[in-house]
Amino acid sequence: MSKIKETSTNFANKQALANECSEVHAANIIGGRWALVICSWLINGKLRFGELKRFLPNITERMLTLQLRKLEKDKIVKRTVYAEVPPRVEYELTPIGYELKPVIQELEKWGVKHKELG
Repeated sequence: MSKIKETSTNFANKQALANECSEVHAANIIGGRWALVICSWLINGKLRFGELKRFLPNITERMLTLQLRKLEKDKIVKRTVYAEVPPRVEYELTPIGYELKPVIQELEKWGVKHKELG
């Protein structure tokens, strides 16, 4: 996941669109290859990093970590660390993240319909 230079025109355009259009802001948060898939797995409840990795075998550990951090920063995912040996870390959707459930379900329906048409 590469960062866009804050001085670039691309960054300025992305910011302007996100500020003016709520749909673009939402797409910036859950768009991309992995964020939506991670959220769809977490809709069913808390998961540990290893469980998420098993559900997403094609994602690298680095990318999974970066995506989880981004979702945590955007307040979609909550990370809980338990003081145990070995340490246990669980990820779950926040209340804002759970609000994505009907959106994800509708996207799934649309995707199934679109696949059938194509």
